Amino acid sequence: MKSNTNKGRRKFIKKTAIVAAGISIVPRAVLGRGFIAPSDKLNVAVIGGGGKGYSDAVNVWNKGASNIAAICDVDWKRAANAFEKFPKAKRYKDFRRLFDEMTDIDAVTVSTPDHTHAVITHTAMQMNKHVYVQKPLTHSIHEARFLTEAANRYNIVSQMGNQGASGQGVKTMENWFNAGTIGKVSEVHVWTNRPVWPQGIPTPTDKPTMLNGLDWDNWVGPAKWVDYHPLYHPFKWRGWWNFGTGALGDMGCHLIDPPFRVLGLGYPTEVESSIGAIYSKDWVPDYFPESCPPSSRTQLKFPASEKNACEVKMNWTDGGLRPFHPELIPADHSIGDDDSSNGVIMIGKEGIITCGTYGRNPKLYLNSGEIIEGDSENELVNLPENGHPTFWVEACKDGFGSSKHRELTSSFDFAGPLTESILMGNLAIRSYNLREKRGNGYSYPGRKKLLWDGVNMRITNFEDANQFVRREYRKGWTL
Repeated sequence: MKSNTNKGRRKFIKKTAIVAAGISIVPRAVLGRGFIAPSDKLNVAVIGGGGKGYSDAVNVWNKGASNIAAICDVDWKRAANAFEKFPKAKRYKDFRRLFDEMTDIDAVTVSTPDHTHAVITHTAMQMNKHVYVQKPLTHSIHEARFLTEAANRYNIVSQMGNQGASGQGVKTMENWFNAGTIGKVSEVHVWTNRPVWPQGIPTPTDKPTMLNGLDWDNWVGPAKWVDYHPLYHPFKWRGWWNFGTGALGDMGCHLIDPPFRVLGLGYPTEVESSIGAIYSKDWVPDYFPESCPPSSRTQLKFPASEKNACEVKMNWTDGGLRPFHPELIPADHSIGDDDSSNGVIMIGKEGIITCGTYGRNPKLYLNSGEIIEGDSENELVNLPENGHPTFWVEACKDGFGSSKHRELTSSFDFAGPLTESILMGNLAIRSYNLREKRGNGYSYPGRKKLLWDGVNMRITNFEDANQFVRREYRKGWTL
């Protein structure tokens, strides 16, 4: 057992030396929970170190602005680049063990598959760790609401990783709309070329050899148990409802963010979807309920907001489908991205605003025929991802409720309702092929317009659809 007397003596000597040297550094322990001295570096634990997790770690570290103290990943081969980049970081496979052992962590990045976001993030918040969570914030609507409320309950600085939210393009579009250039907006189109991974396929039944060193039990986490298969890990998990949220969940937080933010939208009131099908050799449509569809169309209806005094119908398409050119946009102009593969169109009474992924390439088309190309380059060009991770780091140092915290563009107060709205589309997509026995046949009530009570998180005209509001957690896992 270590001597408490010696420990106290060491603290006294250290404190005396600092005072004698005239150094006025205030240690974080003196400032209290949630506040870090500006002279200190943020101590960050990275959970999910491969793929996007690696870039999140590098961007939060930002050439030494933060300290990457620990890296947790169930697949150390996938996290090899992160381990090499941060050799002093402690290594873990189980985030729960990390939290048990690393008591000096200030903040956490969560860059894991969608199905584990909520349980990891909530555990971190319960331990008073600030959180940066990749999009979509959660796997289910209930989880998004739960984390939004928890961030405020625990006084946690939060940020979702939809980096376009901090870009100049979104600010440009906000300025245009706030100035009344296109008037009230009643119609929005959003589209993506995703999925670029397998979807609309049968559930695998073979059992290939487990990847060496992969902790599959922790990878599955709270989801329904399935055996390992390369159609799940790595990356292809996005196309399975058990783990991912499909094309809409993957790209919605990037593409729906601009109109949601610019128009000041809240909870939708209605949703309706249809899905593409893959046909068998007998030209019979195949439907695989565990797999996200190969393509889909969804319409969300939003009530008028304080910023936009008009109901809005937002039309989403994926699988490479996109809207046609509105009359105001010249035929030889791309819409959205340079190749028109992803984008946003906001149609107002006096004109149209368009942009590409992450709010890039904003353009204004006025009824007068005038066309204005906006600035989409962020002024802080030396900061990664529009400064999105850096702003979070600085807000963590200042603490919950600080001016820097209030200036964050995707804290859970915003990211939670945005994620809920996006996942409403998935609720309708998953409800599409639900059927009920009616007389001598079946009906498909999920193929009608679904009415949503956003405050109470319920579909009011088709009870079976409410099974997709929240998920069941595997035994041993709770939120």
